[in-house]
Amino acid sequence: MKEKKVINFYGTKDEYGCFSNFSRHRIFLKDKYWQTTEYYFQAQKFAGTEHEEQIRLAPTPMKAASMGRSRKRPLRKD
Repeated sequence: MKEKKVINFYGTKDEYGCFSNFSRHRIFLKDKYWQTTEYYFQAQKFAGTEHEEQIRLAPTPMKAASMGRSRKRPLRKD
C-alpha cells in the first residue's frame, strides 16, 4: 500500500504556501479585485452590505479574516 502524503499550506512562505487563502494572489470576482481568496471568503459572510466592501479594502489578509470573524458585524442569514 502506497503511503499518502499530506500537503499542508497554512503558511504562505512554506513549500505549498501558494495554495493558502492568505497567499498574495489577486482574484477578480463580482466585478472587483480581491487581494487574496481570504478577503473574498470573509467578505461573502456579509455580501450585499457595506461590510463586504470594508473587508475587501482591509490592509492585510489577517485583518480581513479578523473582520470577517467578528460577531459585531451582522452575518448573512444563510
